[in-house]
This record gives sequence, structure tokens and C-alpha cells, in this order.
Amino acid sequence: MREHAVVVAGAGPTGLMLAGELALAGVDVAIVERRPDQKLAGTRAGGLSARTLEVLDQRGIVDRFLAEGQIAQVTGFAVTRLDISDFPTRHNYGLALRQKHIERILAGWVGELAVPIYRSLEVTGFAQDDTGVTIERSDGSQLRAGYLVGCDGGRSLVRKAAGIEFSGWDPTTSNILAEVEMEEPPLGIHRTALGIYAFGREEYEIHDGKIVFAQEGPIGVMVPEKNAGATTEPTLGDLREALIAAFGTDYGLHRVNWISRFTDMSRQATAYRKGRVLLAGDAAHVHSPVGGQGLNTGVQDAVNLGWKLAQVVKGTSPEALLDTYHAERHPVAARVLRITMAQVALQRTDNRTEALRDIVAELLGMEEPRKRIATETSGLGIHYDLGEGHPLLGRRMPDLDLVTSDGPVRVFTLLQDARPVFLNLGAPGSFDIASWSDRIRLVDAGYAGAWELPALGAVSAPAALLIRPDGYVAWVGAGTQDGLQEAVNTWFGPSG
Repeated sequence: MREHAVVVAGAGPTGLMLAGELALAGVDVAIVERRPDQKLAGTRAGGLSARTLEVLDQRGIVDRFLAEGQIAQVTGFAVTRLDISDFPTRHNYGLALRQKHIERILAGWVGELAVPIYRSLEVTGFAQDDTGVTIERSDGSQLRAGYLVGCDGGRSLVRKAAGIEFSGWDPTTSNILAEVEMEEPPLGIHRTALGIYAFGREEYEIHDGKIVFAQEGPIGVMVPEKNAGATTEPTLGDLREALIAAFGTDYGLHRVNWISRFTDMSRQATAYRKGRVLLAGDAAHVHSPVGGQGLNTGVQDAVNLGWKLAQVVKGTSPEALLDTYHAERHPVAARVLRITMAQVALQRTDNRTEALRDIVAELLGMEEPRKRIATETSGLGIHYDLGEGHPLLGRRMPDLDLVTSDGPVRVFTLLQDARPVFLNLGAPGSFDIASWSDRIRLVDAGYAGAWELPALGAVSAPAALLIRPDGYVAWVGAGTQDGLQEAVNTWFGPSG
């Protein structure tokens, strides 16, 4: 029986990111993936948020995505575009890039890290005991792992087999998505009394915030369905019927390359961990794609979990550290579900919702509400509750341009090997972390600029910071070491 420290079920964006994080930490990780290769049929997520771009920047791979995507102000709430170009981040924008490209680039990175992927196989069951998990695969073979992480989507077998409840709300809306061949329909988004319809092409460019589609190629279609509870797969006939109901024509629809449906079902796992089994991404939370937060939330789940699981596997941290994964990420996804449900509600086409939409758009035109909501939907406002203290505590570390004795360096460059960093901004030698030098990188640096956080604005300059591998601040010092020992023990294991 093959053995690995960690087995990840699913090579989607979340599974790939998690495998990369674990491999960076020197953990023996493998992925089980049902697809024979990384090809992806259909349209899934369409881009990366500002915080996800920062996370990829922290690992030194963001340029791979920027080279293939299109930078644009794509942050929004329902139908209101929210400009974040004035936000204090190097990535004050979103990146339009289809999921198939995001997965391909992540798979290339994971390949460089020599992570094995068992393809054309699915996890069909497992049994956990005190020392690990025995995993059954669809070909009848078994794997043994210390931990199993289900990144296997909304219908997650890992979640179901673990007996973890998936609570939430049933769908109220349903849409058919398809790539078809037809006479050219009116490209773009159309709001009708029956719902929102969209026609587009695979290839497009963004000019001044507007999408300009290619002149030829198959047509991508999104149409609402009357019934939100359909259990069978949609057909060409269903699509034709929906088009004729809305437009009086099917635009000569004659071929479907692929067809699927999505709903606004909103559900979340009640526990992200059960013993040696954990959940991340869509296996842990599903919601409408409106707002584009699903893939981004999953990737950030992976970055929160990866370093913690690595430390537990290596024995530097007790297993209790894994409980902080649920404690930190469950509230984030719960909030994403609420924000997404609100956006779906605002897309209704009746007159009362139209009036509400106008008022919300008016509010979001004001500075404070724009910054507040855009900070949330871009992922830049995530705040883990690490107790009272400096505003930076529990928030993302800004990517500052530091000055060191070895020359200038960016904060995110210091995080590329996914190790914690102790940043001393006072006189060299002000802090003694020698007993943790095997785990934490000490950097003496200077920074003379302003400290600013999205939506919060200016904050006071700290004397020192302890930065976790995921880029969040675990401790802030004002010139003394008060609380530092406790923070290190909590996040990076007891010394000696």
C-alpha cells in the first residue's frame, strides 16, 4: 500500500494550492484526481480577486497568472461595479482569467514541486484510526495517509463519508450554462422580466472596463430556468425552450459543445475537520457564482490550512493547531454565503427589487460603503480574531518596500518559502528569537513610509511583527516582547 503524509482528494484550484503549500513545507503530499488530465469542460470561475493575487504573490508565482489574464476593475456587488484602484495594495484590481487557465498554471507549479497526482481515480471511501487514514480508490487500490483533505467539490464524497453535515439553503434560482453553435445573438448581458440572460464568446478583451468579444467562435450562453429544483441534466431542448420564451427565437441553435447548470444553493459544512479528515473549497462551502468569490475563498482556505497541517505532520505543533483552521475559515465562508445571497436577491427583476437596487447603488457610490463592501468582496478585509491589540493583528500584512543591510526587499518576497517571518523594524538585536531560529526567519529592516490598511486607513507604525506563512500578522510589538512567547508557542509550536 502506497503511503503519504497527506492525501488531497481533488486537483481543482483548492486542491492544487493546498498540495503546493504542503510541498513547499517539505511534506510528502499526493493528489487523487478523477480527470485523466487538467482539462476542464465548461465555464467555471472567471477570475482572481485582489487578495488571491496577493497570496500568489507571496509565493512568487503571481506573474504567471498576470501574464495570461486581463487586469480590470471587476470587484462589485450585484450589478454595481466597485473601483478599488485607490486601495493600498500592489494588486488593486481583479484579474479576468478563466478557471481552466488558473488550474493549468497551478498544476504547472505543483509539478515543479514534484507532487504526484494519481489521475483517472476517485476516492470512494476511507477509514480513519489513531495513526492515519486508509483510503479506498475507484480501481480497488488503497492509499495510507496521516491526513486526508477533501477538495472534491460541492458533492464531496469525503464530506459525506465523514458524516459532516452540509447545512444551509435550498436553491431559489437555476441557470443553464452552455457553449453552443448558433447564429450570433446580441452579445452581452440582458435583463428581462424572466431573469438575466448572457451571450458571449470564449475569447474577449477588456477595454475601459467593457468586454469586447472576439468576432468568431462558439457562443457561451447563460439562461435562467423556471424551475430551480431540476435534478436531471439540462438538454439542448431545455435551452431552446428558455431562449424562445425570452427572445421569441433560439437564434438557430443547432449544436451544444457542453451544457450544465448552476443554482444559488448555499450550504456550508458544519465542521471543517473530523479527526484526520479535513475539508476545503467547495467541499466546505457552496453558493451562487454571483460575485466570483467561490474559487478565491477555496484557494485562501488552502493557504490557511497548508502551513498548519505541515507543522502538525512534522510534529512541531500539536494537533490542536488544526482546530484554528475551522475557527478562522468557517466565519469567512459564512460571510461569503451571506454576501452572495444578498447579491442574488438584488438580481431579481421585479419593480420592488429594482427600487432596492437603485438605493443600494446609491449607497455604494459613497466612499465609506464602497470601501467597506469592496474590501470584503476583494478578500482584502479578512480579519482573523486573534484578540485585542493593534489593528494589524489578525489582518493581512501589507507588502511594504523594506530596507535591509542586504538591500531593498518586499515583504511578500520574504514569504516565498512559506515560512514565518519575524520582522524587526527597530534597532538590530532589539528582540531575541534565537531559540526559534530553526522555525522563524528573523529580518531586521527599516520602513519609513505610511502604514495603511484597506477601508481602515492609516494605522500606527509597529516596532516589530510576527508574520504567519499565510501572510497574516500573529503578533505586533510596540517595543517590548510582551506576548511574543505565547504567540510563537500558539502558532509555531513550543520551543525546545
